[in-house]
Amino acid sequence: AEEIYSVNSSSLKDAIVSMGGFCTGEIISDQGLMLTNHHCGYGAIQQFSTPANNILRNGFWAKTKSDEKAVPGLFVTFLVRMEDVSKKINTALAQITNKKERADKLASMKKELIAEATKGTHYTAYIKDFYYGSEFYMFVNETFNDVRLVGAPPESVGKYGGDTDNWMWPRHTGDFSMFRVYAGKDGKPAEYSADNVPMKPKHHLPINMKGVKEGDFAMIMGYPGSTDRYLSSFGVNQAIDLKGPTVVEVRDVKLATMKQNMDKNVSTDIKYSSKYAQTANYWKYYQGQTEQLQTNGV
Repeated sequence: AEEIYSVNSSSLKDAIVSMGGFCTGEIISDQGLMLTNHHCGYGAIQQFSTPANNILRNGFWAKTKSDEKAVPGLFVTFLVRMEDVSKKINTALAQITNKKERADKLASMKKELIAEATKGTHYTAYIKDFYYGSEFYMFVNETFNDVRLVGAPPESVGKYGGDTDNWMWPRHTGDFSMFRVYAGKDGKPAEYSADNVPMKPKHHLPINMKGVKEGDFAMIMGYPGSTDRYLSSFGVNQAIDLKGPTVVEVRDVKLATMKQNMDKNVSTDIKYSSKYAQTANYWKYYQGQTEQLQTNGV
């Protein structure tokens, strides 16, 4: 457990990052090199694509650090530490039965605890409730705002099979792209500057050139958008009969409308590529979720 999460020593949690608040990334070198999915880097790759130099279609590799492309607005967040604040919050809320008073008290407590945890630092923090509000955890983070595109395979590799192949197993997609995180010369987060240097992570994931063999240990660690493990039977019925089919139906129309115009010229195709991919991603997801809920008799 100490190898996964340690406050005092470098551990795996220091190499696993939240990218842009919407994806997970992994730091794979002591020079701040980050690996993530192709579809996570898709929007950034699209930003630098033009009809004349369509790197979304053809791929991109920075041969030197000076060739790396700074992505406006993209940030990477590292977890500094997490703290169980359930006892403090639940004790304060125990006697409050009025919902509004409870919500107000919870908001003020979160504000106080976060201010205390980040005082005198450049860190940020947030508190999330778990198990429907019976437990509360505070996450203290460090965010870097200078993130640059290093490389991406051609779309024919990174998006092979399109969204028909996504959410399926086995997949045949080279679903990866690479970025680098930069810091100021003092090693702390800094806005983009030509003088910034590759950040030195506390830990990075070493690359095993020998590959893997059957029986090797594997685990998943990252930042899922959300999980919902305690949904009632009414919620499951709503997911099967209402939400899933409606999401698919609406996105069918969106996708057809976009595709019709994207096929007309390359410039429109590039501009809408990321929007199209994001829409198609959960179009496919909800088809699969509905099918599996029904097939497995949930």
